[in-house]
Amino acid sequence: MIIEDEYIRLIFGLKLKQIRTDKNLSLFGLAKLTGLSKSYLNEIEKGKKYPKTDKVAILAESLEVPYDHLVSLKLDKNLAPIGEILQSKILKEIPLDLFGIKENNLIDIVANAPAKVNAFISTIIKISQNYNLTRESFFLASLRSYQEAHNNYFDDIEESVEKFAKSYQIDLSKRITSTDLEEVLVEEFNYIIDTKELAKHKNLTDLRNVYIPKKKTLLLSNEITEAQKTFIYAKEIAYNFLKIKDRLYTFPWIKFESFDQVLNNFIASYFAGALIIPKKSLVDQLKDLFSQTDFQPLRLHKIVKSYNCSDETFYQRLTNILPKVFNIKNLFFLRFTHKEGSNSYRLSKELHITQQQAPHANRNQEHYCRRWVSLKTIHDFQQSSQEKSSSGIQISSYENSPNEYLVLSAANKDPFKKDIYRSISIGMLLSPHLKRKLQFLKEDTFEKQLVGVTCESCSVKDCSDRVAEPWRLQRKERYKEIESTVKGIIESYK
Repeated sequence: MIIEDEYIRLIFGLKLKQIRTDKNLSLFGLAKLTGLSKSYLNEIEKGKKYPKTDKVAILAESLEVPYDHLVSLKLDKNLAPIGEILQSKILKEIPLDLFGIKENNLIDIVANAPAKVNAFISTIIKISQNYNLTRESFFLASLRSYQEAHNNYFDDIEESVEKFAKSYQIDLSKRITSTDLEEVLVEEFNYIIDTKELAKHKNLTDLRNVYIPKKKTLLLSNEITEAQKTFIYAKEIAYNFLKIKDRLYTFPWIKFESFDQVLNNFIASYFAGALIIPKKSLVDQLKDLFSQTDFQPLRLHKIVKSYNCSDETFYQRLTNILPKVFNIKNLFFLRFTHKEGSNSYRLSKELHITQQQAPHANRNQEHYCRRWVSLKTIHDFQQSSQEKSSSGIQISSYENSPNEYLVLSAANKDPFKKDIYRSISIGMLLSPHLKRKLQFLKEDTFEKQLVGVTCESCSVKDCSDRVAEPWRLQRKERYKEIESTVKGIIESYK
């Protein structure tokens, strides 16, 4: 939140700029009128400096305004919205630096059209409240935008992984194990690993780990798999090797205190994925897979299992490598969750590279298309006797859209939440470029399924998988008919 001194500087600067522009004075002109330097006046208007009493007096006299009016925190009507914005937390909540925007530049934009900008910001806030978007949701949406802007590939983190491996003699050509990483945590970073404490607390069964910074103690659930343990260790190494202080202390997270924690959690997770699934070996394996003229699911399965990771970690790693190395940028990543016995599926995680492909998280509680392989793999896993996971692949052809996607999906049971199933999927836009990259991608290689987005907005006829009527589409068509009838009536009177 903007502290009092900063707020006072900003308000004074905004008032000075308003008075100067009202009098049609440039900064150069005000400098000549007052005898103060142009650069000094510029810093005052930007809220970086607050003039001393004698300088305020010179400004007040030169601009012919009362001294008390100039130093008052009361703003004129057209600047009042800016005061509300500055006193609120909104500018501090938005991670402006992440997108190369300086707060003062944004304030300048607001100052030039305060009423309109304030109305716009207020509208955004009301929309977020209407859809029950939490502060965490806002932070995560900002992070997704940041990832998408960089095609979800970060050279600096990739290089950090290689530096770490070299410094600690970790052989990236071999399968990384928790034992390899635990040794580094204990010997180098003085960690204490405790696998008993969390089991004593029944309300912490959803947590995989808790880090206690003062004691450098990592509490681990004794229910986690070897892959999960390795990922947790890799994240802890990232925090230490990259010297990240502002961090989360639980996994999964309970709440974020700041956007920096959201960003740092992503950086540590990216580091962990890049360490467990090294870029070079994955690229070599994918090149071999893509060069095959026939698709062999077992070959892909072997690639995934060659790494000590979960399906989700592997699929997320693909979102780093495919855009960067293979120039496959029109893709999406989705994670769905489903409670056994429920008729709803929740899109709990998503990422879209290059363009906004369907689907997106549904804020209207509508029913996602049951024809998606993402949902079918969950259903198939629930119906099967498999204990670890099930997988599926299909070409999704969207109704009323020329876009088609090759979608790979895997589903399993959430080990920490009772009766919860989840699937992770990666979808790639079918294009001439993709077909050139994937030699096995031929006309009839995979099942093609005509899909919608939600049942409520789907125009697919006679769909046996439909679980809700297309009322949203029907309403749209009804309004279109009404519009056509009204237009005809109006034209008949000409």
